[in-house]
Amino acid sequence: MPTPRRLFQIAFLVLIVVGVFVVRGNAERWCPFGGVETMYAWAVGGNSLCATGVSNLFAFGAIVFSLLLLRRAFCSHACPIGAVSEWTSDLARRWGWKPKRVPPALDKALGLLKYGVLVLIIWITWNVAELVFRAACPAYAILGRHGEDITNWAYIVSGGIVLFSLFLTMPFCRWLCPLAAVMNPLSRIGLVRVTRDEGSCVSCGKCARACPMGIPVDEVVTVDHARCITCSTCVDACPTHKGEPTLALRTPKRRLVPAGVVAGVLVLLFAGAVAGSALLPIPSFRWSRGALPEAPAVLELHVGDLNCRGRATMFQYFLTRDDDLAVEGPLRIHAWPAPDTGRAEISYDPELTDPEAIQMALTMPYFDYNVGMMRTSPFSIEGYDPLGLFEE
Repeated sequence: MPTPRRLFQIAFLVLIVVGVFVVRGNAERWCPFGGVETMYAWAVGGNSLCATGVSNLFAFGAIVFSLLLLRRAFCSHACPIGAVSEWTSDLARRWGWKPKRVPPALDKALGLLKYGVLVLIIWITWNVAELVFRAACPAYAILGRHGEDITNWAYIVSGGIVLFSLFLTMPFCRWLCPLAAVMNPLSRIGLVRVTRDEGSCVSCGKCARACPMGIPVDEVVTVDHARCITCSTCVDACPTHKGEPTLALRTPKRRLVPAGVVAGVLVLLFAGAVAGSALLPIPSFRWSRGALPEAPAVLELHVGDLNCRGRATMFQYFLTRDDDLAVEGPLRIHAWPAPDTGRAEISYDPELTDPEAIQMALTMPYFDYNVGMMRTSPFSIEGYDPLGLFEE
């Protein structure tokens, strides 16, 4: 019978696939690593990087809480890359292929690679203000619906993960995952831990051999390794479960933590992230010009093709265009880009401009004298026809 963790993995992967391919939702906006990548840009300038949003920050916040409570349980329960890698290793075992054991010294050295990957990604991303590695991300190969901006590298990396998982247990998660590098410092202080009772332990070593992260569980009383993913695979492998279990997930007060509780807590944390994003609709793009009056007018628009940070910046350019349609007076833009139709709130001085002038500026083409070219607006506004072509 599938364990609660395995059922959670399956349910979470199905949720992602349905959300992306059936509902056509923007699952990329819930990638926790996107929160890491956009954190600096949003904190400094109030604007998320292209293809990310404030929801990424809420998702990463849920991960932080899960680390403090459950350590890296996200990796073993919810990460689609971890699930696929683990299932591939399980399939190899069914075929009779035993995973190769990596010597501890080599395992430790390889584990340092993920910190190099993290530093490289963050340094380049924050310097160019773009998700440079997005097109080669194995998770984005799923989350991006195999769009045009996904390169062959995404499929090469994904294929490599599956291939190496046939011979090694969770190689990407152990050695290369940049999110794991972010998680490890907080995971080390997480509350729930696997503990071993030395009195009832028979020193069979089955727990250590079963651990997908290569932790020598049979040599420690409490598993405090940062890379522990709270999967309970070692607990399930332990043969001595008569009475008080030899291996178990426990709180600091040594209370047992059933595996189903771990999954339940993760559900609550992820639901809290979704609810927080809905209840606190913080814009992912902000821009202002001049001092607004005490009671400014606010125009809310649903805008087609307002789908990323770059489009939001262009949105600003069209309002401040270099011709007679430029919007006069102070302005403030709060925008929530989305794949198909984004939302924007424009605050303005009603004595200096009006909704018609704002919508005309956003939708009509203009000649940009700075670069010497005609710019055609990519935007369409729901319920607005600038030329009156559809009036009866």
